[in-house]
Amino acid sequence: MSQGPRSGLAAVSSALLAMSRHLEVRDVLKTIVSSARELLDAQYAALGVPDDHGGFAQFVVDGVSDEQWKAIGPLPRQHGILAAMLHEATPERLADVRKDPRFEGWPSAHPEMSDFLGLPIRDGDEVIGALFLANKLRPVGGHPPRSMPEGGCGFTEEDEELLSILAQHAAIALTNARLYERSRELTIAEERSRLAHELHDAVSQKLFSLRLTAQAAAALVDRDPSRAKGELQQVAVLAAEAADELRAAVVELRPAALDEDGLTATLRTQIQVLDRAHTARVTFSALNVRALPASQEEALLRVAQEALHNALRHSGADHVDVTLERRGSGAVLRVTDDGSGFEPKATRRAGRHLGLVSMRDRAGGVGGTLTVESAPGKGTTIEMEVPGG
Repeated sequence: MSQGPRSGLAAVSSALLAMSRHLEVRDVLKTIVSSARELLDAQYAALGVPDDHGGFAQFVVDGVSDEQWKAIGPLPRQHGILAAMLHEATPERLADVRKDPRFEGWPSAHPEMSDFLGLPIRDGDEVIGALFLANKLRPVGGHPPRSMPEGGCGFTEEDEELLSILAQHAAIALTNARLYERSRELTIAEERSRLAHELHDAVSQKLFSLRLTAQAAAALVDRDPSRAKGELQQVAVLAAEAADELRAAVVELRPAALDEDGLTATLRTQIQVLDRAHTARVTFSALNVRALPASQEEALLRVAQEALHNALRHSGADHVDVTLERRGSGAVLRVTDDGSGFEPKATRRAGRHLGLVSMRDRAGGVGGTLTVESAPGKGTTIEMEVPGG
């Protein structure tokens, strides 16, 4: 086994458990790379997922700072040693990658690398990625591992065997993550279709009523101005309701910028929009929230949107407060309103109408929990907790 500080079965088990904990492809890739680097005691590690155009669809690194990575420039192409990993699909263990005839150089900001271990990641006969490790860290005193010949590669045969085990499980984790993301894309498509139907029905009804009321006002304006005024006031009410329907749909349909902005910033932006769009006061606060796995952040966002929709559309609340705070390695979302409330246990139909079933499904789907506290005349609090990563 590897001569690194975390060698042995416990280290392998820890790495495999870490990989199985995530469902998002990006999270899985990062975990594979960091696990491989720690397990084999390497200075640098990377994982490349090829595209169909001679480049990489994704390329994740560990051991390189964000500043270094930005300075290096665009994602690498499939050439040199990287191509060998993907096209020849054989392991490579080199004493000095720079002396290999296939080496074609790297950008000026690229860190210096010498000894190298690379291994393809296979799903059956298909190569779905490749793991690269460089610069085996020497024990204190600078002496090479016992199984390493003088002047040879710092990575040993045992390291290669260990990485091979990791690569096999990485293939399973990556395939599962891809299947999960495809399933989620289908769910999102279904959700958008549902929203489109709801928007069409709701706005069509409002516009139909608006047209009839406007026609009635026009017919009454000469012979009964007082009644015409009342009809025109109703036109204003219906127009405001239609605008609310459209605003709510836009907020739900607009893609959340979770990848770029994170959960806290995304929630804050959407709640500011809702606060401006509705007469109710909508507030938000966040406390010591850390980054969470992407699937958990999306579930929290969707539950927050559903709970806000309920509070603003159905409860008659004057104030809706949203809080997001850290709890252990996870987080707790709380949406509280001072509206009309309801009886959760006695209103199964209302629960479905308010989306409580889908909210519970979202929470359970990411290992979280959802609790609902409400009573007639006493408002509602919806709380969702997720475990983190």
